Amino acid sequence: MPQGEKIAHLLSEMVRIPSVTPAQAGPRSGTPGEAKMTQWVTQQLQSLGAQVHHQEVLPGRHNVFGLFHGQSNKWLGVDVHMDTVGVEQMQGDPFDGRIENDRVYGRGSVDTKATLAVCLNLLQNHPNKPLPHNLLIAATCDEEDAARGASAMARWLKDRNMVIDELAVAEPTLCAPIHGHKGVMRQKYRIQGVAAHSSRPELGKNTITAAAKLALAFDAENHRLNQLTPTPLGHGTLTVTTIHGGVGINVVPDATEFTIDRRVVPGESAEKLADQCLQLARRSTELPVEAENYLMIDAFYRPTQDDFIQRMAQWSGQSPATVPYCTNAWAYTPATARQCLIIGPGSIDQAHGAVEWVEIAQLQKLSDLYTRWWEIKP
Repeated sequence: MPQGEKIAHLLSEMVRIPSVTPAQAGPRSGTPGEAKMTQWVTQQLQSLGAQVHHQEVLPGRHNVFGLFHGQSNKWLGVDVHMDTVGVEQMQGDPFDGRIENDRVYGRGSVDTKATLAVCLNLLQNHPNKPLPHNLLIAATCDEEDAARGASAMARWLKDRNMVIDELAVAEPTLCAPIHGHKGVMRQKYRIQGVAAHSSRPELGKNTITAAAKLALAFDAENHRLNQLTPTPLGHGTLTVTTIHGGVGINVVPDATEFTIDRRVVPGESAEKLADQCLQLARRSTELPVEAENYLMIDAFYRPTQDDFIQRMAQWSGQSPATVPYCTNAWAYTPATARQCLIIGPGSIDQAHGAVEWVEIAQLQKLSDLYTRWWEIKP
């Protein structure tokens, strides 16, 4: 059987294991979370001779690390997230893992169990032989919600004084090397006022009016950001995305909530931006304002001159690029991964939709790239 078909059958088996992130779970999701995938991946890695470690990131949700010791001091690493987005919008059985039209279908097929299938297949083809280099296969959790699996993995590496020389983060990129993306900071604001009869508005403190002032202040800040000198990833942006307030048409609203999405560029800190946005909100109204931080992800950017990026570009025949979406790569600085890029089979256009699939030819292409990267014989 050709290697592409072997990878496809391995991927099909993984797709049939539901691993929907709990934040997006619904009636069709099966058991939420990565527990079943964690068990399956652990068994696979152990059967291949890896030293397997578990790291609990959230209750019942783990990262799985498989360590393979090679013949050099160099460490290669692959981060593949096990969780998927929800399936309620999908057509047919979201976990059938069917193979047809030279594709593998089902949730997780392209985002990102495909890369894990490629890695496991390569290791299965290299039994009982030491690899040229040390290898870490990291199956991480929670990427589709708050990316806490990646930050936990970075802590795990630091705790062991372990630095990966070349780390590939799995996402569907059509096997092109990706060297940058913006980060994101999301907050929910709560404004507290005083209710009153709408015939006597002066007796109340209107939180919708206050929220409108805040929204205009954030819009002005977004305009200011667009006047700055662009970074290699463009400008930071700030968008008010939702607003909810009021209890009745004849009541002065005493509570309003709204959310913002702040895209983070190189040179910025998501944590510092959260505080700066809160201070801007408080300057824009006399009413009490509190904020809840939802997501804090810094930008990811590595120079295209890195030899890891250059080699992957040459082997794939595609130039290094940046993408608009966020990935686990944000968590890995040179202190934990000296060189890092994002790469994987299939297109992001096939991710998160009503029908998800990956072409077997893309699985084979990544396998060929990894064979050269890991320096193993086909």
